[in-house]
Amino acid sequence: MKKINALLILILFNVSAFAQDFSLFKKEEFITNGDTIKYRILYPKNFDAAKKYPVVLFLHGRGESGNDNQKQLTHGAKMFLNENFRNSNEVITIFPQCSENSYWANVEIESVQDKRFFTFVKGGQPTKSMSLLLAFTDTFFKNSFVDATKIYVGGLSMGGMGTFEILRRKPNTFAAAFAICGGDNVENVKKYKNVPLWIFHGGLDDVVTPQFSYGVYRELKKLGHEPKFTVYLKANHNSWDSAFAEPELFPWLFSHHK
Repeated sequence: MKKINALLILILFNVSAFAQDFSLFKKEEFITNGDTIKYRILYPKNFDAAKKYPVVLFLHGRGESGNDNQKQLTHGAKMFLNENFRNSNEVITIFPQCSENSYWANVEIESVQDKRFFTFVKGGQPTKSMSLLLAFTDTFFKNSFVDATKIYVGGLSMGGMGTFEILRRKPNTFAAAFAICGGDNVENVKKYKNVPLWIFHGGLDDVVTPQFSYGVYRELKKLGHEPKFTVYLKANHNSWDSAFAEPELFPWLFSHHK
């Protein structure tokens, strides 16, 4: 019984510590024309509004959509809470949340026998959530404490698709980007051909085929650019675990500026 009680205490302690860490991401929301996009924001230690800071915009996957302003931190947030990262990088990190009735990317999705099929749209109008995100970034990036030469974006799954989407809609905003298990219509790629990109995908992904990422990579090469492209041959859809473990991910990202 004592061992069980000790185990419960340890679990509760770890859960409490985890929640406390996530609380460092402040809950905020942006409202425009009666619509709201919620987001969590992590400021660097000893934040000084008189200084300028890089910004990382992180776009979550479909499973983290909602209205709780919490689930979007499920994958990726712990990277930015890591003490070594925070002590080495003074950066503002933003995790917006997509609503359940919208999508980051302009893509048509059809489910057949529990299998999802994606058709990426060439051009087209942004979704409601992407429109809100664009309006939010237009406003937030004008803050005097934002270093406009060091704004970055990345995401996974739906957020990887959203990364390509926001790059083509704001190609002159981002200094570099990374997209994990995402995809895009190759006809859109020319819009963001000049943005340094690191593309990741799992070779065994049975949710979003790696062919989508390869298509973007191949098109960029045809346009004369050399993005980084990493395929984890034995990884399924959760290739973000391997991507987040890449020791060069952030050094590479932050090495770029406008």
